Amino acid sequence: MAKQNVAEQFVDILTRAGVKRLYGVVGDSLNPVVDAVRRNSAIDWIHVRHEETAAFAAGAEAQITGTLAACAGSCGPGNLHLINGLYDAHRSMAPVLALASHIPSSEIGLGYFQETHPDRLFAECSHYSELISSPKQMPRLLQTAIQNAVGRSGVSVVSLPGDIAAEPAPEKAAETALVTARPTVRPGDAEIDRLVEMIDDADRVTLFCGSGTAGAHAEVMEFAGKIKSPVGHALRGKEWIQYDNPFDVGMSGLLGYGAAYEATHECDLLILLGTDFPYNAFLPDDVKIAQVDVRPEHLGRRSRLDLAVWGDVRETLRCLTPRVKEKKNRRFLERMLKKHADALEGVVKAYTRKVDKHVPIHPEYVASVLDEVASDDAVFTVDTGMCNVWAARYISPNGRRRVIGSFSHGSMANALPMAIGAQFTDRGRQVVSMSGDGGFSMLMGDFLTLVQYDLPVKVVLFNNSSLGMVELEMLVAGLPSYGTTNKNPDFAAVARACGAYGVRVEKPKDLPGALKDAFKHKGPALVDVVTDPNALSIPPKIKAEMVTGFALSASKMVLDGGVGRMVQMARSNLRNMPRL
Repeated sequence: MAKQNVAEQFVDILTRAGVKRLYGVVGDSLNPVVDAVRRNSAIDWIHVRHEETAAFAAGAEAQITGTLAACAGSCGPGNLHLINGLYDAHRSMAPVLALASHIPSSEIGLGYFQETHPDRLFAECSHYSELISSPKQMPRLLQTAIQNAVGRSGVSVVSLPGDIAAEPAPEKAAETALVTARPTVRPGDAEIDRLVEMIDDADRVTLFCGSGTAGAHAEVMEFAGKIKSPVGHALRGKEWIQYDNPFDVGMSGLLGYGAAYEATHECDLLILLGTDFPYNAFLPDDVKIAQVDVRPEHLGRRSRLDLAVWGDVRETLRCLTPRVKEKKNRRFLERMLKKHADALEGVVKAYTRKVDKHVPIHPEYVASVLDEVASDDAVFTVDTGMCNVWAARYISPNGRRRVIGSFSHGSMANALPMAIGAQFTDRGRQVVSMSGDGGFSMLMGDFLTLVQYDLPVKVVLFNNSSLGMVELEMLVAGLPSYGTTNKNPDFAAVARACGAYGVRVEKPKDLPGALKDAFKHKGPALVDVVTDPNALSIPPKIKAEMVTGFALSASKMVLDGGVGRMVQMARSNLRNMPRL
């Protein structure tokens, strides 16, 4: 049997860690690894057109599966292209292993062709970034990188010179057991005791939930029911906590709606559950705040805390709920539910008024129809910008759907690459890329990746021929919009030229049929919807000091938008609440 080289050993360890795909673009320093993938039936090389796409796709795969995903780039410019997608994966706490292949080891530090220092470059967007300078470092260094990525939920980067990848692997290398899942973390008894005391002493408690409530829906609902608490959420908490939630008061923050802002400010005690909500100006400074998070570095970095609780949300609530006293007074909860329903009905008219006749098409209408016709277990990948607004307000979670985007890093062009990674995990599951024309055109080359692999991703393009969110920021700052207009082609014709299904929609009456036809198509499809560039959005509560340059204008151009089916859910919650 031929002796393994370092590249083959590298690939074998990845497969033992559960990695099924390696996204990237081939290149000379990467060739030994790519060839090792070619000869290993347990892993596939996914050839994308841009390394940024590779990193976004790996991050999306990790978020959908909850397991390690991987990407790779060749030396210098190749692996440098990974950086934006790796920043996003790291800030999304997605376990990703990135291989940054490197120039010949003998030339490092001598200004060689394409030389960079990837072990330094990626340090800020990773938990672990190290250079393999000798075959003897394998496999321990790679195993350490994997354990950092999985155990700490983020990115690890391994820099590997091409010449070392081709060298023989060390004999009798230890095969250490790999970390493949995170443990649950229970808070200490003292923190539980103090939190019980704070809850029992408070008359009005509000829960504000983030992505850390994933897997804890039942526990949050039981807890909220016992203490009669409104439940608000951040954008990344929406998919985990809004569905089947009789205590829902909506979302706070820049894309917020409903009564979440009021509920967090009018309570006696605000409990932050698994959220690293970044906009501290939307959080109160005159109520008691307790925070529960499995990441101790998140505790207290957004707001003043009266109690920091280090623990997994589900395990914390399992300890907490049996011990708190059941509250009998529902007045605060019912008042917030009514405010929530009234707030939603107050803005829904912007969506309902002649929206099915309005040309250019209201983007709210597009998102609402999309919500209706998409599958119950669809994965939505969402471009940063106005698509975030429409997804936040119109896509209805149900416990089976997923909505992922660059919600922490805020990168343009993320939706299409993320859709690639999401679709590779399950070709039979509907994946919808909610793309803006600015984001889509930035990495449009990887639409060809859909065609090359016949991935049945459906791209719904909100085409307003502008960078809508940037225009809004300029408007707020009192500046005329400048440099925000896109001169676009007929994207549907481009899709057809690439070998995919493409249709352009300019009239509202044609939209439902166009979406249904695209979703029925077996392969990749693009629906180019010409939308109103003047349909912008503002949060329900915002002050000048909250965020520099965001929606403070009362301009007639700015619509506060509708909220789709959420108004019916809010009214239903209000009707179903027991009365005193």
